[in-house]
Amino acid sequence: MGKRRQAREMAMQALYFLEEQRGDPEQAIALFCHNFTPPRKSRAFFYDLVKGVHQARTVIDTIVEGYSDNWKVFRMPRVDRNIIRLAVYEMLWHEDIPYRVSINEAIDIGKRFGAEDSGAFINGILDRIRLALENGEIDMPEAPVFETALSPPMPAAE
Repeated sequence: MGKRRQAREMAMQALYFLEEQRGDPEQAIALFCHNFTPPRKSRAFFYDLVKGVHQARTVIDTIVEGYSDNWKVFRMPRVDRNIIRLAVYEMLWHEDIPYRVSINEAIDIGKRFGAEDSGAFINGILDRIRLALENGEIDMPEAPVFETALSPPMPAAE
């Protein structure tokens, strides 16, 4: 498994955990990383994804709801919505990652961690967002400002 795939999978799990904790995000992510240490090679990408999605969640959720048929984000399965959030974050603010790569990664992660129909559900929403981005229908929001560190010191051993 590639280092970016590992980071995406762990980021999805961390975001899921952050939703469950509903407390201080720094403490929640520190607890998550204490129990599930991100691999050293993918750590920077993991933190970028978690911090970025966390900080831009309102913007991301507005876009997702605008391109999902009759679905509010809070009604989506928690795994699916966090996978979608990660992919949308990449599509908006990671110019180095082609849209199709973000979408394919999201579909694969959805198939692994989600329900039977997660891959198709995720693909449908992300493909509509991709088309809108390519057609200039979505005004590019400003990149998220990282208000908190969300990157506790990591143990030396892996």
